[in-house]
Amino acid sequence: MSRLQVVSGKGGTGKTTVAAALALALAREGKRTLLVEVEGRQGLAQLFGAEALPYEERKIAVAPGGSGEVFALAIDAERALLDYLQMFYKLGSAGRALKKLGAIDFATTIAPGLRDVLLTGKACEAVRRKDKAGRYVYDHVIMDAPPTGRITRFLNVNDEVAGLARFGPIHNQAQAVMKVLKSPETAVHLVTLLEEMPVQETADGIAELREAGLPVGRVVVNMVRPHHLDEDTLRTAAGDHRAEVAKALSRAGLGGARRGGLAERLVDPLLTQAAEHASRVELERAQRTVLAGLDVPTYELPLLGAGMDLGGLYQLAKELRKQSVAE
Repeated sequence: MSRLQVVSGKGGTGKTTVAAALALALAREGKRTLLVEVEGRQGLAQLFGAEALPYEERKIAVAPGGSGEVFALAIDAERALLDYLQMFYKLGSAGRALKKLGAIDFATTIAPGLRDVLLTGKACEAVRRKDKAGRYVYDHVIMDAPPTGRITRFLNVNDEVAGLARFGPIHNQAQAVMKVLKSPETAVHLVTLLEEMPVQETADGIAELREAGLPVGRVVVNMVRPHHLDEDTLRTAAGDHRAEVAKALSRAGLGGARRGGLAERLVDPLLTQAAEHASRVELERAQRTVLAGLDVPTYELPLLGAGMDLGGLYQLAKELRKQSVAE
């Protein structure tokens, strides 16, 4: 069976970016990865500068060196339900008629658990699929999943459909999905920032996943900003050192250190920025301490500046490989 890697995270943490970079990092040395989107946002297409993804697997990128391939798929619950109806009930044109009548929207609205079964089921089918030679089609399947607050319920489809069907095709499909999701070949990674709310949501998400018996993978701290000041300078920023800073600026050729001089006028804005930086560093240390207590391997990705392009994805993929995350 291929490996399934689910990527979740609080909104705004860059989970889609991390999922895309992970797919690139894993597609090395001839490996094939499938990147799956389940929320209908077309975020993957935007990241790769491609047209909107259809409901079919399409090659979207190659790994550095050109030896591996990344395919992508946007799963649509309606199309997945039509596939399901055709697979188990051979409805054919009758299934298309149901679509026109709005029966498919009705079914997934009154039974939202069924919608999750369809979305996760399509990804799990790709995990199990083999070619004519008996080899798995993909080495890795990466799912860009819903946010952390919904991830456990989304993945725990067996419980979701328990009230819908206790036997029959839907029940069997849910059982097959859960067999994949709880296998040793599956991992659920959570993306966070070094901020209080995302870290707390990550901690809550890990607790919920563990309680549901779902496999927790790694925590990826995204958009980590560099520390520009050493420890001595950070301590200086916390105290009143106007005179020393003014003299240092003057010695550097930035004007006079006396009151009203250029160097002296630069002191306040510089000390303000340094104090803000020191405060941020302290807050980030506190969040790292919380993450360390979760007993989950934690990795960090740097902030690459405003926006994200394909070059940035390759850079993050390289960083993931360097940290042995993409294994």
